[in-house]
Amino acid sequence: MQGRHNTPDHNPAEPTLYPGQGSLAEGSLGSPTRKRRRWLRVGILVVAAVLVGVLCFGGYWLWRLQSNISTGSLGAGGTRTEGAVDDRKDRLQILVLGSDTRSGKNSQYGTADQSSGYGQSDVLMLVDISADNQNVNVISFPRDLLVDVPECTDQETKQQHAAREGVMINSAMAEAGIGCAVDTVSKLTGLEVDHFMMADFNAVKELSTTVGGVDVCVNSAVNDPDSGLKLPEGTSQVQGDQALAFLRTRHAFADGGDLGRIQAQQAFLGSLTRKLKSEGTLSNPQKVLDIADTMTKNLTVDTGLASVPSLLSIADRLKNIDPAKVNFITVPTVPAPSDPNRLALDEPAAGNLFSALQNSADLSKGAPAQADQSTAPATPSYDKSLQPVSVANGTSVAGRSNAIADTLTAAGFTMITKLQAQPAPTTVVYYQSGFEDVAADVAALFGLPASSIQPASAIQGVQVYAGEDFASGDKPTPAPAQGNIGAQTANDQTCQATNPAG
Repeated sequence: MQGRHNTPDHNPAEPTLYPGQGSLAEGSLGSPTRKRRRWLRVGILVVAAVLVGVLCFGGYWLWRLQSNISTGSLGAGGTRTEGAVDDRKDRLQILVLGSDTRSGKNSQYGTADQSSGYGQSDVLMLVDISADNQNVNVISFPRDLLVDVPECTDQETKQQHAAREGVMINSAMAEAGIGCAVDTVSKLTGLEVDHFMMADFNAVKELSTTVGGVDVCVNSAVNDPDSGLKLPEGTSQVQGDQALAFLRTRHAFADGGDLGRIQAQQAFLGSLTRKLKSEGTLSNPQKVLDIADTMTKNLTVDTGLASVPSLLSIADRLKNIDPAKVNFITVPTVPAPSDPNRLALDEPAAGNLFSALQNSADLSKGAPAQADQSTAPATPSYDKSLQPVSVANGTSVAGRSNAIADTLTAAGFTMITKLQAQPAPTTVVYYQSGFEDVAADVAALFGLPASSIQPASAIQGVQVYAGEDFASGDKPTPAPAQGNIGAQTANDQTCQATNPAG
């Protein structure tokens, strides 16, 4: 009888086989391949989640920036002769305006009755970008410049405003909206403005703070109670209210007028440009978003520029431009004959500037060649000996009218009357209606620009009102031009001359 120990030999080291026992099938829960695939799926989910987050983040910022933008009409009914431009590659003219409105967030700078509604364009700069992105011209127009404003239709109210002559350029926007300022600058320069951007006081405060301050320099300490600007001599960093005060002050710089303020504004923009370029701000995504958010919250643009992609295309064109190729130019001006507290275009310098710009964004090419005008002057259609011409002595030299009258007589004007008049700084030729051609010839005789010829109803014929600029010599002494081409670039680090009387 065999017992249990008489069974075949059993090796306890060998595993006992059982149904289903064997190697794990490929793809089962514990296999290495299945583990790899599980982590692959997890990885895909993580990447997808990140992409969704990025897209949501980008979508949020796109929505936020787009919803920030305010828009307005580009023009005010003026005729345009040029077609639409391609913002990515064509030459562009963008009118940048600074509004002095005290509405909304700007109420702390005054009351609404000082400047409500559209406000006045107390900063007016035409930014001219060349097609090859190699040259940028920033042309400043003084707020006190007297110009002719064309007929404008307010695009919001549809109210029509008649054309006006000899009014301050900043009044165009105040009366009929941003589009009227655009049409005025287009008419004045002969360059059709393609876009506009308008900012207010708050934009300067927030942008200067967002970028961490802007360096400015003054040649002596400034303490201007009107604007609140307080700076020590030398270089300081300004932001917020002090940055706004630096740009707004009229009394602290130069002779306390608008031209000194323009120079300070140009220096500030140059310093800001250098800061953005040198510190790599534009390569920092978060900084770029912060700047974009600040600007779009405080910016009004024309409908053609009212999208984030459009604004980015402009920014993309500007980001690589050499600051030395950014020219800040103030339109050449002289004191206005009608009001020494206002400015008039200095001709022919202003006309030459506009001609050069019409020809090319590269001002080194100069104005287009003028046709030869050396032919003999046309014979006037009137008899000079019959034209009543008076000479009013507004100089400090007694009997000065005699020498001026002699010049007129030698030219054929023999009906001369001489008068003693109140002192005047500059010489003006006044004319009665119907004597425009005589006045033009008299002005040309003394080398006076067209801007010195003014209508007047209280005189007979034509009157030469001699000012202190005509106290000697055969022609009045030209007033120094108060603006010039290429006065400074964004690469220049300038200190502002302060006003001793400020």
